[in-house]
Parts: sequence; structure tokens; C-alpha cells
Amino acid sequence: MLPTRWNKATRQKVGLAILTVIKTLARVLLGGALLMAGFGHLTTSRLEFQAQVPVWLPLDPDFVVVASGVVEILLGLSLLAVGRAVPWAGLVTALFFIAIFPGNINQYVEGIDAFGLDTGQARFTRLFFQPLLVIWALWSCDSISLLRRLANRQKDEVK
Repeated sequence: MLPTRWNKATRQKVGLAILTVIKTLARVLLGGALLMAGFGHLTTSRLEFQAQVPVWLPLDPDFVVVASGVVEILLGLSLLAVGRAVPWAGLVTALFFIAIFPGNINQYVEGIDAFGLDTGQARFTRLFFQPLLVIWALWSCDSISLLRRLANRQKDEVK
């Protein structure tokens, strides 16, 4: 709780500053996690990631794993950036999390054991974390504000 002796404007500024720090830490944490996952795609976890590539995807699983690893590294680096690019980085990261969701569904449906997910319940539970990653990327990068600005610009152009 912020000191009550501060006026309302000061409390709001301090609260906003604290929220900004929390968002920045969340963004950096997500960026670091993506960097680690990306390097894992290219090195120690490559075979486990290949097992998650849906069989119906008409691409070589190793290509998919390497390409997604490179993308994760680039996204991780972009989340560590500062400035006007950050909301765009969050939006692209959220879209990436949506794009790879079929791999998670495939792991559940096909019963693929990887990354310690060796039961149907564990694989099913994991599915609920993907939307949280999407929200995390959008929130920590202030991408929701970007989407609002783009929507308002679109409305203004229609008028």
C-alpha cells in the first residue's frame, strides 16, 4: 500500500512506475525463456522437439524445429529490446505462441512423451498454459495498447 500522505496524483504515478517495472521484468523473463527454448531447439532438446511436430505438417520435422528455434531466439532478443518496437515484439510473440499451439495439441492427442509430460493429464494441463503465454506476451509488452491504437486508426480512416 502506498503512503496515504501522498496526494492522489503522486500515488498514481508511483503505482504506474511499479507496474512498469513489473511489466518490464515479466517481459525480460519471457525473453530469457524464449532464448533458452530457442537454443534448446538447436542443441540438447532437438529430438524431443522433433517428436512434437505434427505428422500432418508437410515439412521435415528437423527443419520445423530448427526454424522455430531460430524464431524463438529472435523473439527472445526482441523482447529484450527497448522503445517503440516492444509492443510489436509482444504482438508477434503472441502470434507465434498461437501458431505453435497445434504442436501442443498434437502432443496431447498422440500421447507423445516429451519434456517430462508423460501422462495424458500432464499433456492436457499444458494446453491451458499456452493462452497464458499469449496473454503474458501481450500484457508485458503493452501490445494491447498497440492493438487499440491500430483499431482506432482504422476507425478514423473509415470515417
